[in-house]
Amino acid sequence: MDFNMKKLASDAGIFFTRAVQFTEEKFGQAEKTELDAHFENLLARADSTKNWTERILRQTEVLLQPNPSARVEEFLYEKLDRKVPSRVTNGELLAQYMAEAASELGPGTPYGKTLIKVSEAEKRLGAAERDFIHTASLSFLTPLRNFLEGDWKTISKERRLLQNRRLDLDACKARLKKAKAAEAKATLWNDEVDKAEQELRVAQTEFDRQAEVTRLLLEGISSTHVNHLRCLHEFVKSQTTYYAQCYRHMLDLQKQLGRFPGTFVGTTEPASPPLSSTSPTTTAATMPVVPTGTGLAPPEETALCLEEVAPPASGTRKARVLYDYEAADSSELALLADELITVYSLPGMDPDWLIGERGNKKGKVPVTYLELLS
Repeated sequence: MDFNMKKLASDAGIFFTRAVQFTEEKFGQAEKTELDAHFENLLARADSTKNWTERILRQTEVLLQPNPSARVEEFLYEKLDRKVPSRVTNGELLAQYMAEAASELGPGTPYGKTLIKVSEAEKRLGAAERDFIHTASLSFLTPLRNFLEGDWKTISKERRLLQNRRLDLDACKARLKKAKAAEAKATLWNDEVDKAEQELRVAQTEFDRQAEVTRLLLEGISSTHVNHLRCLHEFVKSQTTYYAQCYRHMLDLQKQLGRFPGTFVGTTEPASPPLSSTSPTTTAATMPVVPTGTGLAPPEETALCLEEVAPPASGTRKARVLYDYEAADSSELALLADELITVYSLPGMDPDWLIGERGNKKGKVPVTYLELLS
């Protein structure tokens, strides 16, 4: 009991001494040991890393889960170390509503058939979103959280210890200064000065040791940056995969809807200038959209006339294929990205389509999949 009381009294005395030293420093009444410029730069870089990691983490969480209530629920499950229950994505919920609507309004009607097709696509989009959220959480969010809840807490703890050692050191310097001043006035014996000098040597040793520990941890922020860089690449990779899947699903859906009789898809505005344009600049499509309708009318005559179509004497151009394209029927020409083909237009042809030739093969090709070369 006596030992505990003595220890408690000693701790209280140390705390009081530090508080006095800290207060006097704030009022400019005591000297303060300054850290070197390199150490200060390490501290500033660590603080900046922590602050930006928190902001990036929070905004990424908003990106992956816009619903704040759902984010709070996931946070509570994580703190309770319980598995977060599976949640239906917005796309999957929309797919469910569309499927139910088609069932009630008539799955055999044009509207009902379209609802079913769009429902299937939205379901695939929802599944892709779920995979993206899961992958991004594991490869990006988890490492950021681990840094904030692990490495940063350790750094913060050692920085607080360093601050305490610094206050102890400066308090010892102040006591030694007062002891020497009193000795000069012959009011103290030499042993008081010796005691103050001994306490200062101990405090300096402890401060130097703690400063080295803290410095090593702060220099480890460089390794943290390397790890976060790798995680950032993983995040970009998963995001790229997700958007590529979305693009493929919607492209397939658009092609399917374009084959439905009487189905309206997109706009009637041409997606690209007519082939006869005299502009010397290259025409490139950045996001291909499958045109609707037929390139040659009427559709039933296309297959018969296509083989007999001859290129015009002038007006043919070379084009580079931007994206793979799967022919919807025998009247279209399948394309492979980066290949070169010859293209031309025919009178009365839909401006969204051109005739493409590759060797002895010929067929309609969508303009938005091509980069027309001058």
